[in-house]
Amino acid sequence: MDRRLRSFLLGLGFDHKDGHLRITRGKNFHLIGGSEPTHKQLQEKAIKFNEQLKKQGKVLDDIGVEEFREIAHKIGLKS
Repeated sequence: MDRRLRSFLLGLGFDHKDGHLRITRGKNFHLIGGSEPTHKQLQEKAIKFNEQLKKQGKVLDDIGVEEFREIAHKIGLKS
């Protein structure tokens, strides 16, 4: 059985006070928690990150730290 490790984005939101546990999984990302607006922002950023990878013809496993930072900066993620 091939158990190759794969990279994925993990988004965590800590501002939920309404009792809902929000979880979204997508291609190479898992998003957990947050208020409704925060979770929506996490979703938008993860989708934009994937769109940038696709434009470059790459997958998350193909990029290094510097390229990750460049994409994050381009889509408006804060460090």
